[in-house]
Amino acid sequence: MDVIHKIGRRKTAVARAYVAPGKGNITVNKKDLASYFTTATLQYKVKQPLALTNNDGNFDITVNVYGGGITGQAEAVRLALSRAMCEVDAENRGILKPEGLLTRDPRMVERKKFGQKKARKKFQFSKR
Repeated sequence: MDVIHKIGRRKTAVARAYVAPGKGNITVNKKDLASYFTTATLQYKVKQPLALTNNDGNFDITVNVYGGGITGQAEAVRLALSRAMCEVDAENRGILKPEGLLTRDPRMVERKKFGQKKARKKFQFSKR
């Protein structure tokens, strides 16, 4: 098996994951997983597809991620790894799909409109 390359997106974050057989090292933007995603919740989100498919220590993963915030980046990495696990073994799709890990979350920030304070908020109307 050679290197598998998959892309995951969430809000404005884009993650490119490169999955190769190895010992289970996860590198994000040339940093260790624990030093890039500092909270346990974000680390859990990233490792979720690996844990569900029992591939925790089987692959060396390198991820390039940019854009968005730290949570959006973690969820983008999760989608990329989920897609990669499906390519490793087609049976993994049946495990990941019910958990919602193969669905790209389409929610984006709504744009600000002309003549308004924000996307939905209007300027205050004064009746003088």
